[in-house]
Amino acid sequence: MQSGAAKESVSYTGSTHGARPLTSVDRLLSTEDAAREYLLSFCWPDGDPYCPRCGHRKVYSLSAGKRMRCAACKYTFQHFSGRWINNGALSCSDWLALIRLFEREATVHEITEALGLSYNTVYKALTALRFSVLAHAIDANQLLGPETGLDGYLKGNRLTGGPKDMRMDTIPVYGIIQRGSMAFIDLVPGFQAETVFHFHMNFHLSMVRSGNLVYTDRYKDYDGLIFCGNDTLPYHVIRKQKKRPMLDESDSEFWKFARKRLRRFRGISCQRFPLYLKELEFRFNNRGRPIFETLASYLCAVVQERGQEASL
Repeated sequence: MQSGAAKESVSYTGSTHGARPLTSVDRLLSTEDAAREYLLSFCWPDGDPYCPRCGHRKVYSLSAGKRMRCAACKYTFQHFSGRWINNGALSCSDWLALIRLFEREATVHEITEALGLSYNTVYKALTALRFSVLAHAIDANQLLGPETGLDGYLKGNRLTGGPKDMRMDTIPVYGIIQRGSMAFIDLVPGFQAETVFHFHMNFHLSMVRSGNLVYTDRYKDYDGLIFCGNDTLPYHVIRKQKKRPMLDESDSEFWKFARKRLRRFRGISCQRFPLYLKELEFRFNNRGRPIFETLASYLCAVVQERGQEASL
């Protein structure tokens, strides 16, 4: 800490401390202070800030007022440091407006026009939001690993990396499962795109291509396999089907839900594909329920670095 810096114990006691009052999104968007107050209620649900790095509860305010320092590990941070929301140069009111439009399934171009922000700013913010959704899936640790390529986008707790190159023998494959009213997208261990091509050519597993999207008939316990390819794949070997694949003919509510939405996504890479799959899983499993508050809480969650024990 700098010499002479004012030092005081921090306690967050905003209007949303404790039980969060029911309020409309329009009211939250009315002022930047109201939007910030709402988002901070997810960062500090019990009213007291803690260190996002080590979880220690004793923190102090520095003289600047907007920064805090942990008494244990000496980490200096701001309210949104180390959280998914810190990956994007948006005001708090813009974040909430973006969440509302995302909930309504608006496109990047529609959100860009509605908020008056640049395409790249909106795209980066939506990427952070999608990462936050995936990070709350039960298989998040696996999906954020090297098998999917998503680890290439993360450096510590920041989305500052870039995608890794993927070839036929490294493109991951996902399995679709619906049981009752719930759906799950599973990373199939030991499977890559070349595995599916091998099964198609040698064991007659039905396979359908739609752009870079490839999906199959039922495989073992999965309703179907699915992956997003690139130019390294030999699409020309895919045989024409005499009938529609079993997945398309099935009564799977999830596949009907997902297939329509997958067609709207443009330019998805094989590295980013699991972000969209987990978004569809989340939307389907929460269909008929409002997801605005859940998305806000996910966005304000601390980013757990790979290999870091969750101490918060």
